[in-house]
Amino acid sequence: MKPVSILLITLFAFAACEKENNDNNNIVTDFDGNDYQTVTIGAQIWMKENLKVTHYADGTPIQSITGNSNWEALTVTSKAYCWYDDDSATNAPIYGALYRWAAAMNGASSSTSTPSGIQGVCPAGWHLPSEAEWTELTDYIGGESVAGSKLKEAGTAHWNSPNIDATNETGYTALPGGDRISDGTFTDIGDIGYWWSATETNADYAWSQVMLHNDGGIFTFDGSKELGFSVRCVQD
Repeated sequence: MKPVSILLITLFAFAACEKENNDNNNIVTDFDGNDYQTVTIGAQIWMKENLKVTHYADGTPIQSITGNSNWEALTVTSKAYCWYDDDSATNAPIYGALYRWAAAMNGASSSTSTPSGIQGVCPAGWHLPSEAEWTELTDYIGGESVAGSKLKEAGTAHWNSPNIDATNETGYTALPGGDRISDGTFTDIGDIGYWWSATETNADYAWSQVMLHNDGGIFTFDGSKELGFSVRCVQD
């Protein structure tokens, strides 16, 4: 029979492993009433779905944009969002919304802190991750070269083939929501997922994270703030 101290250590280690590799079974609800499942990865708790809220937490509506010319006419400070292909019925439930950086930040200044301190478009008690927080996530699961495979939803229900190395062993369930470029064109759904950080590189660009259907890594991308990208929130 194991000594009590060794048995307790063994049980504690098992419980810790279970916590890191399973969902929290917690639900967070945004202003619109959308519910999101969450997942613990290391010391962080993430939403395991892309954000799709159309209001800030105080009830202020975010400008909804349809039509390429209307998107192209926006400025770098415009707080706006859209649905891929302007099709909310098909794409909103699965891929969430595509937000311009100003909308994701809700006018806040860039942050390099951990946590970022930027609630932005996220619900109360949650925030937009800084680039440093993204780095904490990818470092915890083995680095950029393998992190995509551990974060991407497995299979080809949403990712286009070959969806290389995707295991979703973290439970993060990253999806390829594509993007909207500055002229209003939609690109890359099924092939690529893009997620904003709260960290800018200059007045016109901010860091984002990118995952591909044909690679198991995750890539840091210096994207124009005029692009429409997905958002994942982290618990404060």
